[in-house]
Amino acid sequence: MPEGRGPRRHRLTLAEEGGIAIAWTEWGPPAASRAVVCVHGLTRNGRDFDFLARALAAAGVRVICVDIVGRGRSDWLTDPRGYRLPTYVRQMRALLDRLGLSRVDWVGTSMGGLVALLLSVEEPRRIGRLVLNDIGPRVPAAALEPIRAYLGLDLSFADLAALEAHLRTIHAGFGPLTDAQWRHLAIHSARREGARLRLHYDPAIRVPFLDETAEDLDLWPAWEALSCPVLVLRGASSPVLDPATAAAMTARGPRARLVVFAEAGHAPALMSADQIETVVHWLEL
Repeated sequence: MPEGRGPRRHRLTLAEEGGIAIAWTEWGPPAASRAVVCVHGLTRNGRDFDFLARALAAAGVRVICVDIVGRGRSDWLTDPRGYRLPTYVRQMRALLDRLGLSRVDWVGTSMGGLVALLLSVEEPRRIGRLVLNDIGPRVPAAALEPIRAYLGLDLSFADLAALEAHLRTIHAGFGPLTDAQWRHLAIHSARREGARLRLHYDPAIRVPFLDETAEDLDLWPAWEALSCPVLVLRGASSPVLDPATAAAMTARGPRARLVVFAEAGHAPALMSADQIETVVHWLEL
């Protein structure tokens, strides 16, 4: 990749959000006329998109891979009750405003897709083309039980290999990744605390999640209001985006295009060549 096209690390303090700093990794030409925003899942961070971002940047677009507040290099909240979708939507809107991006394409994995869905309701013209990675307007509460189980743990690890082994277990749904890809995830999922390693997010993100996931998530009204073109990616064994919901998304609202990846669950990692090509092609790059 030509010099200056990525990855570049940035942090921006949002005064309107009480001085919270949001971090992101940027790829591609900074002055490109088109930008793609990539937003990760609940416990992940923007470096999950490195493989996809490299391909998008090679197509000449600016790629912004955000660490949602409480994750990666972004600040943690003093009040964990703020770790909710309305906070993430508000902060993403503020960040895009500060960056002068009135219209972007969006790739959202799980939680990152829900942020886009709610942002689109508030600002229908903000998102040009939307990729929802293994998430939809209905999420059964039972499907979140495995996430509740590991999110409630307060883990530390002796070394990177132990942390990687944990990731391979809880994120088996990412699909058949290479050893190098698992190691990439481990490196960017680790933060040092004394002599031990911990996962690179604020453990307090569990507080609202454990309180609010006892019932099914129903955002069908938001889906029906969506007007931009949507590509839905689904892992074939995913419990989070079930087959019935995925099928309904192709028939209701924006009538999304659906692509299912046979070897993945929740959620396809967007690291394999076929997954990357699917996204690049659909974004018309």
